[in-house]
Amino acid sequence: MSNNIQLHKNDLPDDLNLGNIIAVDGEFMGLNVRRDPLCLIQVSSGNSNAHIVQFDRGNYKAPNLVKILSDENITKIFHYARADMAHIKYYLKTQTNNILDTKIASKLARSYSDNHSLKTLIKEFINIDISKQFQSSDFGGELKPSQLKYCANDVIYLHRIHDELKKILERENRMQLYKDCLKFLKTRVDLDLALFRDDIWSH
Repeated sequence: MSNNIQLHKNDLPDDLNLGNIIAVDGEFMGLNVRRDPLCLIQVSSGNSNAHIVQFDRGNYKAPNLVKILSDENITKIFHYARADMAHIKYYLKTQTNNILDTKIASKLARSYSDNHSLKTLIKEFINIDISKQFQSSDFGGELKPSQLKYCANDVIYLHRIHDELKKILERENRMQLYKDCLKFLKTRVDLDLALFRDDIWSH
């Protein structure tokens, strides 16, 4: 499969139409939201394309991207949305609305496995063994072609993976539970940003 990867500085182009269901992922300097800046957001319409936005970290002005992320009529598919949504809210100052999450879906659907990484899901459902070599690399500077390819892999398969997980959720009568978990995501992100990282339901 030949992937079309485009890098954009600061924001998505004005005339870009990605449709009503997009895959989204972010790259940061680390997982501490207040310390580790948001570097990139990559999006895909699911047609082997990836549009990667590299931000001006001096202002984070990306009105076209923000409009898409906040649009209630555009579905956004993430893998582990919690981390991405927290960085998006903190740096881009917007809520991410209308969310699906393949990691949550996998944990509910694939109770036969304890591995819910994106690499595992791509291997199981797409039968492609992707490299995660650049998962821990510097996304804050000049990007190498290998890093761009890594970023693209994080979004181009999410549509198909979610479709497969949805079939299992429906078959096992777990779809409503999945939907209820998605409703809690914004609250979980707000808890993270308020520095309540632990499980508030624990004893």
